[in-house]
Amino acid sequence: MKATERRTAIANFLLTENRAVSGSELSGQFGVSRQIIVQDITILKGSGYDILSTHKGYVIQKSPLKERVFKLRHTTEQTEDELSLIVDLGGTVVDVFVWHKVYGKLVAPLNIFSTLHIKQFIEGVRTGRSSELMNITGGYHYHTVRAESEAILDRIGQTLHKRGYIAPGD
Repeated sequence: MKATERRTAIANFLLTENRAVSGSELSGQFGVSRQIIVQDITILKGSGYDILSTHKGYVIQKSPLKERVFKLRHTTEQTEDELSLIVDLGGTVVDVFVWHKVYGKLVAPLNIFSTLHIKQFIEGVRTGRSSELMNITGGYHYHTVRAESEAILDRIGQTLHKRGYIAPGD
């Protein structure tokens, strides 16, 4: 994993956690030394991330990234195309969630921001190790997408719409 990809992954990890994450945990998670993690945190802070260093670890207060939720519908065969489209246009697929009539909102974190992550996700689905959450709601699902600007999110939304992935009514 390249340094820029690792920093993106660290930021996404901290954004999804609702707790302080220690440098040791980040070091183990990303396979680098704690010194590298300290350097990455410094670079992320310089990029606009409001990251606090506490006695329990790092906590992200604010992100310079923009977020948008897209309501989508497509087939399992189109999942790889959908995810690739978002990532290729500069987005990170933060999560997937569905509204189940009995269980309510069911959410699964994804943090997909690279082709490697897409391949790993698709492999997990194709080998039958898991099923896509959208399958319990007839293909309807939502993705929270994070990007550097509203313009990127607009482009992602327009392209999803052109491909027919935006759910009717949205």
